[in-house]
Amino acid sequence: MDARERMKRINRYLFLVGGAALILIMMLTVADVIMRELGRPIVGTYEVVGFTAVVVIGFCIPYTTSLGSHVAVTFFTMKLSEGAQRVLSVVTRIMGIGLFIFLGYNLIWLGWDLYRSGEVSMTLLMPFYPVPFCIGLCCFFQVVTQIIDVAAILRRKP
Repeated sequence: MDARERMKRINRYLFLVGGAALILIMMLTVADVIMRELGRPIVGTYEVVGFTAVVVIGFCIPYTTSLGSHVAVTFFTMKLSEGAQRVLSVVTRIMGIGLFIFLGYNLIWLGWDLYRSGEVSMTLLMPFYPVPFCIGLCCFFQVVTQIIDVAAILRRKP
């Protein structure tokens, strides 16, 4: 199994966590609507949905990238030669690597600051720090995924 397949497998597990979080959001929202009609809303639904939505987005990005399912604007690039398309593809991925390194690093530091300050949510008193830590970690998985993509593009024969 090559590095690309190994990374895709790891990303698939992250994707499953994101999917489970999405199911949690749906179930919690439906339960809250039903309970609200019965006069007993679920306390903290808004906070849990907010935290979990971040997990859904962050944990799904690396798998989407490994599948090539992200949005790509090909209107301009399809007019370029194959070599120019490869160069542009490598450059944009390198820019993405830089962006996700920056995001991951800063999210880890944010998580660390939130951990040290002991900041918690208002209703459920849930700590904030796990969310930026998890999303920062997902950013680093995204970096590895994009590095593997760059290597694959460079290995491809023109």
